[in-house]
Amino acid sequence: MSLDAAFVLQAGRFSLDVALEARDEIVVLFGASGAGKSLTLRAIAGLVRPSGGRITLDGDVLFDAARGIDLPAEHRRVGYVVQELALFPHLPVWENVAFALPGTRPERRQRAEASLGALGLEGVADRDPGTLSGGQRQRVALARVLVRDARLLLLDEPFSALDDSIRRALRLELRRLQRELGRGVIFVTHDLREAYLLADRLAVLDTGRVLQSGTPDDVFSRPRSRRVAELLGVRNLYRGIVVATAPDSIEVEVGPMRWRCASWVDGIRVGDAVDVAVRSERVVLRRGDRPALNAIEAVIELEEAYGSNHLLHMQPLAGGPLIEVDLPARPYEVLDVATRKQWLLELPPPDLHVMPATAERVEG
Repeated sequence: MSLDAAFVLQAGRFSLDVALEARDEIVVLFGASGAGKSLTLRAIAGLVRPSGGRITLDGDVLFDAARGIDLPAEHRRVGYVVQELALFPHLPVWENVAFALPGTRPERRQRAEASLGALGLEGVADRDPGTLSGGQRQRVALARVLVRDARLLLLDEPFSALDDSIRRALRLELRRLQRELGRGVIFVTHDLREAYLLADRLAVLDTGRVLQSGTPDDVFSRPRSRRVAELLGVRNLYRGIVVATAPDSIEVEVGPMRWRCASWVDGIRVGDAVDVAVRSERVVLRRGDRPALNAIEAVIELEEAYGSNHLLHMQPLAGGPLIEVDLPARPYEVLDVATRKQWLLELPPPDLHVMPATAERVEG
């Protein structure tokens, strides 16, 4: 499967301008509400018409503004599942799955039951949708698009209304199906954890634009801009000035502190204003009994406990911005953090990522 899409679309005052590709993989569109994720799916599915651009699937032209091509949704062989599943309550499960399929009634039922079986729903064909659990209804919706031999699955936050245990099971089910069937999937979510767990490739959207795309590890560890870092949940973001460069590192002054950073966006030079990002779970808490790079003496100003983790707001003794440390419960207990306020923080250079702040250079 091969999707190539580059199009623009105007919806009221909202402008969408995206370039996206997908192969036999799960591509996750991640972003805040209103970023344009759902609108992107609707354009690919043929439910809204772009004002310009081109969309092809396996070499077939679905849309081409220059040539006046706009293939109807029913001819695109694209499966589209939204959070509101729109199952027919008056039809049994198998007829929901087989709705609009060609063939005789026995043939349609056979195809529907095979699709249900692929999703572990044997034995529910004659039940009413209202008697199923939320997870089962979601599987029925997936079976309904799979039975039509869709080349590409478009899933618009399909698990968001389900509890965590069901979401986890369905994520595993979706990944298994994608690998077994070899079909492309474009999956929309604003759940950061879900995006990371599902994506073969992650595309970060904001205000109608794709800000960055790549493997989840690359996007999470090397955001291109402060906005991407913010969307990906980075809380430790600092403005600094580049004071030195080397083949394997960059030195940045952040307030009174000087940090060695081993991850950066290309093209950064001495004198540039930059943003430095470090994820709170990558900050190391030490007792101060051995040397460390980028070591900072700091005290706990505020502490928040959530679930199995503790979020520590640390104030450097030498001054400068607060640094947040996300510490799992076990290290928190072993280090006996509850009884001590002053600690040595270590910011490992590979976890300090440098991005351009502005186009301006700072002299001196």
